[in-house]
Amino acid sequence: MFTTRPEIRGTFGVVSSTHWLASAAGMAIMEKGGNAFDTAVAAGLMLQVCEPHLNGPAGDMPALVYSAKTGETKSICGQGTAPAGATIEHYKSEGLDLVPGTGLLATVVPGAFDAWMLLLRDYGTKSFEEAIEIALGYAENGVPVVARWVETLATVKELFETEWPTSAAQWLPGGDLPKPGSLFANKPLARTWRRLIDEAKAAKGDREAEIDAVRLAWHQGFVAEEIDKFCRVTEAMDVSGERHKAVLTGDDMARWRASYDDPLSYDFGDYTVLKCGVWTQGPALLQLLALLKGFDLGAMDPTGPEFVHTVTECAKLAFADRDAFYGDPDFADVPIETLLSDAYNDERRKLVGHEASMELRYGRLTGYGTEIDYQAAIARVADLGQPGTGVPTAAGIGEPTVGAMGQVAGDTCHVDVVDAEGNMVACTPSGGWLQSSPTIPALGFQLNSRAQMFWLEDGQPMSLEPGKRPRTTLSPSMALRDGKPYMAFGSPGGDQQDQWQLNFFLRHAVYGLNLQEAIDAPSFHNEHFVGSFYPRAAQPGRVVVEGRTPLATVEELERRGHKLEVGEPWSEGRLCAVAREPDGILKAGSNPRGMQGYAVGR
Repeated sequence: MFTTRPEIRGTFGVVSSTHWLASAAGMAIMEKGGNAFDTAVAAGLMLQVCEPHLNGPAGDMPALVYSAKTGETKSICGQGTAPAGATIEHYKSEGLDLVPGTGLLATVVPGAFDAWMLLLRDYGTKSFEEAIEIALGYAENGVPVVARWVETLATVKELFETEWPTSAAQWLPGGDLPKPGSLFANKPLARTWRRLIDEAKAAKGDREAEIDAVRLAWHQGFVAEEIDKFCRVTEAMDVSGERHKAVLTGDDMARWRASYDDPLSYDFGDYTVLKCGVWTQGPALLQLLALLKGFDLGAMDPTGPEFVHTVTECAKLAFADRDAFYGDPDFADVPIETLLSDAYNDERRKLVGHEASMELRYGRLTGYGTEIDYQAAIARVADLGQPGTGVPTAAGIGEPTVGAMGQVAGDTCHVDVVDAEGNMVACTPSGGWLQSSPTIPALGFQLNSRAQMFWLEDGQPMSLEPGKRPRTTLSPSMALRDGKPYMAFGSPGGDQQDQWQLNFFLRHAVYGLNLQEAIDAPSFHNEHFVGSFYPRAAQPGRVVVEGRTPLATVEELERRGHKLEVGEPWSEGRLCAVAREPDGILKAGSNPRGMQGYAVGR
């Protein structure tokens, strides 16, 4: 099969990420004796500099980590919680029916930076200063600006100029858009990192004590103080067309830390796939596997109509269950054992027919879940891209990959690493984008907008409540093969993440394509379910396929009733993947779409 680049192979270590500089920064620290976890942290911090339109320190970051030393796999929750003042009553009093997709009311406690520090402290070997050295150098001296960074800024330039002056000062040098390929330095962020290095050195302890001092400075020191001050005095225009203040405070920052969970898993043939828990959408991929194992996938053409139709119809069922049942398990009783059981999915599978379905068909389990107003979600499609007051408030909403339905405008980020010892990590940082909320000038970054996942209605698994995690779309993956850790993979893309990852996994595990071939193969997604991002819209039957999809497949899908859109030839998926064979051979592949992702290794 044609591939855009070779599958990388080596024995020392491999890194795959959504930006070549992140992959290079990670590999550099591995060459200096770092393990896979040091490598992931160095790459993740670099992503905050080279992809600021796609992630930031105050965003979110779930991860899956496998330690060869302990033989355990853990999930890291870098998803911050709703502030104490984030009540349904408060948002309703502001005249809102939905949490805005941008601005200061959309923020939860920042989670990404602390998650990186937890990973570094407990699994890494390097100091904070060593891990951040390369990213810091680029923040101080400038990083080459990629074209999509400029394209993103162009969509919010007027908003910055008229409503978010701190963002204009930070991201519009000389009052204009930076030029693609030019160097852009984030001096305020560099100063923040320098102060954190000073905090680490002042601890005068071992490596772990230094990292703990950095975490304390972030959550209860100068970083938290600056965030608290900015939130108290700033009113920001958001997608609602009104200006609002944040409810986030320094006390919220002090109460939260990144934490560990046990991942969920599902056996599929020779593989066991691992995902983060129901505070993410990740288990939907596991339910998809449970549905699909009842079909003879191996007899289908992976670019043919039967494959695309079957996967799409199963995805509609799994994502409908996601919307009806998933939420923070500390607040919602989610029947995940039932949702992943053979008995439940044997019944659900009977709903897959020859024609495209147009209803939202979620399961009914007494005492669990919620009813979904699908017609209201369909009606909200008309609101996509519509400004409220003449300000381009739709710009920057949602996750950049899917800022408008089916419109690919950027990525979130992803990093996968495996080293010679077999340590493995998959990380999906996102949020805190430069277009999410006004820049905090003293710190050089923005707050996240993940609260838009919440509903402003009582009695739902995803009802807004203080201290609750929003159900994130961020969804890293791992897979065991024959019971042994084999592969880490993931993709940016909001609601599309687990659809694209499933397509990749099936093409590798069922059809035998190598990592790069499986990434390069034409992909697809559907937008049938209720979107996770503002304005929480749905488009029944809508399926988007890449332009390289065979014409016969397109025609047959349309004949079956799918509302098909044929996208650009290279527009679906942002996959990264690494793997380790039993003989010690390490492999990696990366996404060619967007001309940013690269895998490196030796």
